[in-house]
Amino acid sequence: METRLFIAGRYLDSARSARFPDVEPATERELAQVASASADDVDRAVIAAREAADRGPWPRMSADARAGILDKMAAGIEKRARDLGMLEARDVGKPVSECVNHDVARAARNIRFFAAVAQTWTHEAADSDAKFLGRDLKLMSVTQRPPVGVGAIVIPWNSPLMLATWNLGPCLAAGNTCVLKPSELAPLTSIALGEIANEAGLPPGVLNVVPGLGDAGAALVSHPGVDAIAFTGGVATGRRVMASAAESLKRVTLELGGKSPNLVFADANLKRTAAGVARSIYRSQGQSCVAGSRLLVDRKISAEFLDLLAAEVPRLKIGDPLVDGTEYGPLISGAHRERVHSFVADAVANGAKILAGGKNPAEPARGFYYLPTLLDGVDAKSRAVSEEIFGPVLTVERFDDEEQAIASANATRFGLAAYVWTSNVDRALRVAEKIKTGMVWVNSFFLRDLRVPFGGAKMSGLGRQGGRFSMEFWTEPKLVCVAYGEEDHDG
Repeated sequence: METRLFIAGRYLDSARSARFPDVEPATERELAQVASASADDVDRAVIAAREAADRGPWPRMSADARAGILDKMAAGIEKRARDLGMLEARDVGKPVSECVNHDVARAARNIRFFAAVAQTWTHEAADSDAKFLGRDLKLMSVTQRPPVGVGAIVIPWNSPLMLATWNLGPCLAAGNTCVLKPSELAPLTSIALGEIANEAGLPPGVLNVVPGLGDAGAALVSHPGVDAIAFTGGVATGRRVMASAAESLKRVTLELGGKSPNLVFADANLKRTAAGVARSIYRSQGQSCVAGSRLLVDRKISAEFLDLLAAEVPRLKIGDPLVDGTEYGPLISGAHRERVHSFVADAVANGAKILAGGKNPAEPARGFYYLPTLLDGVDAKSRAVSEEIFGPVLTVERFDDEEQAIASANATRFGLAAYVWTSNVDRALRVAEKIKTGMVWVNSFFLRDLRVPFGGAKMSGLGRQGGRFSMEFWTEPKLVCVAYGEEDHDG
C-alpha cells in the first residue's frame, strides 16, 4: 500500500517524493509506504486552506448547509465502518471490535454531533440605552461568532480516527478550514478522510491531510497562515507547540495526557470495581490519555481487592486484533514496548513486586505484545508512579483514610482524570471536588456525553473540548453595535 497527501481536494505525492514505512504492530511487517510531507508540502496545504477560508464558499455557507455536507461525511464513515475499523486495527493494533464499534462509530457521531451544535449556535443580542452627541439612543449589541480561519489539528496514534473527527467536527462545523497532521505511526484512517470528504461534497481546501515526521508538525504549528492549533500528544511536544503559537499569538488548545488514579474505598462493590479498574487501564493496552494507571486502594480491603483484580487479568483475550473477540492487542511499536518495559524493570529494581505480567507473552510470538501488568510495592516517587507510561501497567498504592487518598491522588504533575469507586454518594462528591483533575468518574470509566467539557488541569493540558467549549474555541466573538432611536431633523 502506498499513500499520498490530501491537499485542496486531491491526493498528491509529496514535493520531494519522500516516504516513510508504516509498520503493522501485530505482525511487525510493513503495512504501507506513506508519503511524507515536507515543510513545502505543509505550506501548500496551508495555502489551500487559507484560500478556502478567505475566498471559498465554506465559511459563507449557512450552518444548515454545512451540516448537510458534514452529515454526508458522517454517513460516509458509517458506510465504510468495517473497512475503516480493519484499517485502524491493522495500523494501531487495537482490537477490530473496539475500532469498529467504538472508534469508527464515535468518529461519525463526532461529526454529526457538532454539525447539529453549529445549527443552534445563534448570535447573542443585548439592548441598552446611551447618549451620543446629545441624542438619546437605543443600542443593540450583537455578538456574532464567525469562524477563526485556518486550523492546525495535530493528533496522536492511539485513536487517530476518533481524535481527528473530535477536532474536525467543531472546526469545520463552525466554518473553518484546516490542515490535519496525523502521527507517522498510524496515519492511514486520517488519509482516508480525504476520499470521504470529496464524496460528501466538502469544497476543496477545507480539509487537508499531511502525514509526516516531526518537522512537518513543526512547520504546521509555526506557519503564519494558521490561526488556531488543536494539539493532542505529549507534554514536551505540547510545550513546543505553545511556544511556537506564542510567536504570532495563535490560539491553542492542548490535551497532553495524564496519570489518572483509581481511588477504591472499602465500601465499594469490590467485584464490580475490579472489573472497572481493569478496563480503565488495560483497554487499548493502556495506550490512552485517560488510562487509570494508578490504583489507590483502602488498606483494609487491599488484599481482597488485589486478588479480585489479579483474577481479571487472565480473562483478557490476547491475540490477533483482526479477529473478532480479541480484547487485547499489541503495543504500537517495538520502541514503545521497550519504553514500557523500562518502567517495569526500574520499579522492580527498586523493590516492586510483579503480581501479573511484566513481560512479553509466549503467544503471540510475533508482534509488539506486552502482558497486562500489575505492580505492587512501588515507591511513590518512582518513574512508574510519576511519569505517564502510556502502556498496560497499573501501580498499587494504599491509603488509610480519605484525606490520604486525596493527597496521593493529587501528588502528580498531571490532572486529566480520576476514578472514584464508592457506594457513599456524599464521599463521592466530596472527593471529586477535592481532586485536582479536569474530569472525575464515579463508579464508571470514561462514559462520555459530547456536550460536557473534556480536558485536564495542571500539566495535562490547556483548554476544554466538547459541546459549546469546542465551538467557542473555533469561533471568534465579534461585537456589532447598532445605535438607533431619535431622528435627526436638522435639515
